[in-house]
Amino acid sequence: MMAVILSMPDPVAFKLFGLEIMWYGVIIAAAIALGILWAMRRAKKKEFSQDTLLDILLLTIPLAIIGARLAFVFSHVSQFSGNWMQIFAFRRGGLAIQGAIAGGIVGVILMCRRKKASPLKAFDIIVPCLLLGQAIGRWGNYFNMEVYGFETTVPWAIAVNDWQKGIIQVHPTFLYECILNLIGVGFLLWYEKKWQKKDGELLCLYLIAYSAIRFFVEFFRTDHVYVFGVNLAQLICVALIVAGFVVMMLIRKKSGLSSNKE
Repeated sequence: MMAVILSMPDPVAFKLFGLEIMWYGVIIAAAIALGILWAMRRAKKKEFSQDTLLDILLLTIPLAIIGARLAFVFSHVSQFSGNWMQIFAFRRGGLAIQGAIAGGIVGVILMCRRKKASPLKAFDIIVPCLLLGQAIGRWGNYFNMEVYGFETTVPWAIAVNDWQKGIIQVHPTFLYECILNLIGVGFLLWYEKKWQKKDGELLCLYLIAYSAIRFFVEFFRTDHVYVFGVNLAQLICVALIVAGFVVMMLIRKKSGLSSNKE
């Protein structure tokens, strides 16, 4: 059974000079490294300067991490009250993907303006790699035993040590999102090969596809943040889906928004 195979893990990967290195950080670092390698290969295939893309990534990745952390902190302020230094404890988890997307978009646009490169083409190179990285990164949540779903008796449930209820069986929401993200990567690559007409379309489809995935997974999660009685994560997902459709229509209608050259 899944609950046996995916038993409660040790969040510590190893110790280095007395410092605990968490699996969460190792997995996130591996996801970033793999994403960079794939993005560089995609850049070469699309005749986009690899040097320019590397400069873009060197700015975008830190901004994405900062955005992800800030978004998490702002939505979980009570967790840091009285211990604000924990804001900088990245290695123990606590990143919000919507914040990462916002920070990443800013980074790509800023560096593309400086390098006089097409941001839409850069986005299209990056987003499949980003979604793959997200699929891998979700396993960090498993090792941290966090953002799991509600209690269930389904055969693929996993066991977690809930701070209120003790050992319980729950939905493995990290696994749901990982699988759906991998399907999303396949969809983006299929669309790119068969249907893409203009630069920027993959970015729009990423916003739509991932937001739909996250909206669905939110029904199983228990760590909701509500604004006026509405699930904040799902509200952001709806906004991103609408934005994705609107920008897609603009790109399709106005060729001036897109360039097939770097």
